[in-house]
Amino acid sequence: MRPVVELIEASKLYRSNGEVVHALRAANLVLAEGSFTAVVGRSGCGKSTLLSLAGAVDLPTSGDVRIENVSTRQLSDADLSRLRRRQIGFVFQFFHLLPTLTVMENVALPLLLEHARMTEELQQRITGLLADLNLAEKARQFPHQLSGGEMQRVAIARALAHSPRLIIADEPTGNLDSVNAENVLQWLARISRQMGRTILLATHSREAASAASNVIEMRDGRLLGA
Repeated sequence: MRPVVELIEASKLYRSNGEVVHALRAANLVLAEGSFTAVVGRSGCGKSTLLSLAGAVDLPTSGDVRIENVSTRQLSDADLSRLRRRQIGFVFQFFHLLPTLTVMENVALPLLLEHARMTEELQQRITGLLADLNLAEKARQFPHQLSGGEMQRVAIARALAHSPRLIIADEPTGNLDSVNAENVLQWLARISRQMGRTILLATHSREAASAASNVIEMRDGRLLGA
């Protein structure tokens, strides 16, 4: 399968209080189409930096990140924004659902921000996504009426709304109890397996990481065993 994302000797340096911080050190990683990869490590090891580079949110200080065989370092800010909107979906530890919007409106939001109208076709598309995640009966409800697991599944549906090739999931089970966490991880695995989406998951939990087909340990900005 062809790679969706490639990190080639990618490093990221920050300056903090006059000191250089090596957040990511010469990382090499290939994410194939339809793969489910988990990066596991303690807080501060560089996981979020890795996800930011792989998701075109940030650029490497050195080395390269290629998405669909295009180097992110060669893209303008507008091109990077367009890339994220069209090809990448993000799922975070905090659900970031808008409380005044219904479940359907929250899921449709990325498309509505792209100037799409809530047409009958779009409504059917969102309804299908919600049905896939066992949320069809929640379409007209508001976030405060949902459980934590349901809110995270709505966030996953929103990340899938624009049919991205890549899903970036940063500690998506961090605010869930063990039952809901397991359910969310099963949904992510299913999305990778049945929908062919490429998933990159960051977590501090080895138990959560075990849901992925490929697990990589991260320590002090380095990928071990990638």
